[in-house]
Amino acid sequence: MREVRERGIDVFGELLGDDNRTGLRNEMQSESRQFGSQTAEFAADFAFGTIWPRAGLERKQRSLVVLGILIAQRQTEELKIHVGVALSNGLTKVELEEVLYQSLPYAGFPAVNSAKVAMLEALRNLGVETAGTPVTLAAGASE
Repeated sequence: MREVRERGIDVFGELLGDDNRTGLRNEMQSESRQFGSQTAEFAADFAFGTIWPRAGLERKQRSLVVLGILIAQRQTEELKIHVGVALSNGLTKVELEEVLYQSLPYAGFPAVNSAKVAMLEALRNLGVETAGTPVTLAAGASE
């Protein structure tokens, strides 16, 4: 189990940065356990130590899945975090925008509009230019 946890802490740091890796490790090693502090251990062991490192999907693809789920669940605070993860996993601003559009028929306008606000905030906080030419329909696509 120690190996899985260490792998999870490493993956967490790769996705969210060294400061967050240190924070996760410190939370798990804290002498004064706070309410709900075991969630850090569950995240390290399961999400980041078992699921994210699996073969079968690249990290970019995993980010797409996570973004879609977070949009559908209207988890805007978590979505802001995963916008940065997605960018570090190789997604582009155009691909992030397409995630919104792809989610629309399945999650609905209210969920996507909430996600759009959160994603714009995250992109701006990361210094990503959000203005520009909108993506248009591909040639031959119906309008």
